[in-house]
Amino acid sequence: MKLSSRGRGCCAGGSRERGPPPRSPFVHQLRFSPLEKAKIAFMTLTLFPVRLFFAAFMMLLAWPFAFIASMGSDEQELEKPLSWWRKIVDILLKAIMRMMWLAGGFHWINVKGRRALPAEAAILTVAPHSSYFDAIPVTMTFASIVMKAESKDIPVWGTLIKYIRPVFVSRSDQDSRRKTVEEIKRRAQSEGKWPQIMIFPEGTCTNRSCLITFKPGAFIPGVPVQPVVLRYPNKLDTITWTWQGPGAFEILWLTLCQFHNSVEIEFLPVYIPSEEERKNPVLYANNVRRVMAEALGVSVTDYTFEDCQLALAEGQLRLPSDTCLLEFAKLVRSLGLKPEKLEDDLDKYAASAMKMKKEKVDLKEFSAYLEFPISQTLESMFALFDENEDGVIDIREFVIALSVVCKPSKTLETIQLAFQLYQSESGTITEEDLAHILKTAMGVSQIDVTHLFRAVDEDEKGKITYDDFYTFAELHPHFAEDYLYADQMGAESGLETPSLSAPNGICTDFSPDNAGDRKKPLQKKLN
Repeated sequence: MKLSSRGRGCCAGGSRERGPPPRSPFVHQLRFSPLEKAKIAFMTLTLFPVRLFFAAFMMLLAWPFAFIASMGSDEQELEKPLSWWRKIVDILLKAIMRMMWLAGGFHWINVKGRRALPAEAAILTVAPHSSYFDAIPVTMTFASIVMKAESKDIPVWGTLIKYIRPVFVSRSDQDSRRKTVEEIKRRAQSEGKWPQIMIFPEGTCTNRSCLITFKPGAFIPGVPVQPVVLRYPNKLDTITWTWQGPGAFEILWLTLCQFHNSVEIEFLPVYIPSEEERKNPVLYANNVRRVMAEALGVSVTDYTFEDCQLALAEGQLRLPSDTCLLEFAKLVRSLGLKPEKLEDDLDKYAASAMKMKKEKVDLKEFSAYLEFPISQTLESMFALFDENEDGVIDIREFVIALSVVCKPSKTLETIQLAFQLYQSESGTITEEDLAHILKTAMGVSQIDVTHLFRAVDEDEKGKITYDDFYTFAELHPHFAEDYLYADQMGAESGLETPSLSAPNGICTDFSPDNAGDRKKPLQKKLN
């Protein structure tokens, strides 16, 4: 895939305006000046250990209060107004939590707007979700949140979580998502008897450059929600914790090394859904997202939590931060190609492409090839492959890109298919062919494969077979990192991400399976 100027724009909702290469919402990069590095070194030796100790002490101090208040709590008691002594515990815990954030450099928290009463809005939808520091509004309001059931077993932290009466999601229970949505609906329709539920509808952390698709779970009950937007107006962004970038401890260390950290919490007016929105949670979610994006001054994008699977899939080809494949995957979904049928569709499209050989097609022929009518979405997808803007594309590039989206972690399967599409009658490809294959598989506009091609072509024949490439890849499993990334993308695009077994941040994905595309679990690390 080549980055056509007409196909650019990560957060433009599929628009085809000219602009810089798309920025992935799942990537965060930090660069420090020499002076900033010196400040961090000084703070590491002085303020950091003091702050870390004090924050840990505050959390330990909160534990006995939360433990006592949580003892003997049953459902009927929770639906009653708080007793006088629980109100005192609430005030104490909120004060302790505020001191903990003060220790972290959040000297004051700027709150705008008015928080609605539970009877006015049973659900608070918070975005963008970009860090575990997003727990600040949770500790300020003690609203219930949706959490993994395993979280309650974490020492100290688990007791504090149980105190706010969360809705737990069990990964061991296959029916857990449906039960979770039913529990949210039950609490939301209790007319204020239950505490408000705070939900991060994006379902994962992003870099706040745009709002990704909201999960519909918070909007299924069809009750009014209050949108809450978060801002971190700091000169140096050490807050953001995304899938590709600094890890959890590094974010904690760098943030505690800043003298002051700013955060703004704005409670927007309660959003009351129309009858149509009550019947259509996806429409409801999209309309609330648009209101929140306007308040934040950012765009919306159709990227979803599932796109992380593509961006961070295990495999020998790690996608760069400016890849077009996220945009392509979004268009594939918008076109209506079903995830569960993609591999069957891939086989069909590949067979047709092999018969067409090197023949290029125009938009009308591309429409007939996919068996989809011409639409704005189809035009946008066509533009991604129309490098020269001459109105024709190489259909083989579409097949390779679709293979990556279908099987993001199976690098060699995609390359084997690409060899079959590009190879001559003798079963070989040239260096130029390999460049076409790899830049399409990585979604970039330019790539230098000379170093890699020469390493594979040991006999200097000027052509290689798939067997040659496979043998080389078996001996050099990190061939992309050694022969491509080091020379072309720089260290900044290869930031390591710590192993993660679930969405980072404090939220969890609880949307029912039929509310969106069903995908395989996210891979645990970035390759």
